[in-house]
Amino acid sequence: MFLGEFQHSLDAKGRVILPAEFRPSLAEGAVIGAFPGGCLAVYTTEEFERVSSEILEKLRTGAHELDAARAFFADAREVTPDRQGRVAIPQSLRDYADLDKDVTVTGALTRIEIWSTARWQDRKLAGRSSLHEAGSSGFGI
Repeated sequence: MFLGEFQHSLDAKGRVILPAEFRPSLAEGAVIGAFPGGCLAVYTTEEFERVSSEILEKLRTGAHELDAARAFFADAREVTPDRQGRVAIPQSLRDYADLDKDVTVTGALTRIEIWSTARWQDRKLAGRSSLHEAGSSGFGI
């Protein structure tokens, strides 16, 4: 389970340090890829296989998201954190997520998200507003 928000920076080689509490789950490897909303997602290999199976099942049952599935799989890369907990982010993914120097790493329960800090601040503000509305409507929090 991935929870929390962490401020980090990309180094000159396009690597980001993942939070120490996330690293044990990624020791066997992970997959990084583009995620809706303009961020990147880091999945454990097991979770990526589960998500991939869901996507393939939707395609088999007539869903019309073939182009999105192609882009999702084409952008995905297998990664393994180094001894310092860093993962290299390919340039194409840094461009997609508008990552420059300051990044925010967030836990999203079954995945890790990597955001440009500016974009994350906007999304977080919108999310808090939505959370307030959801709480008022019996969301169960």
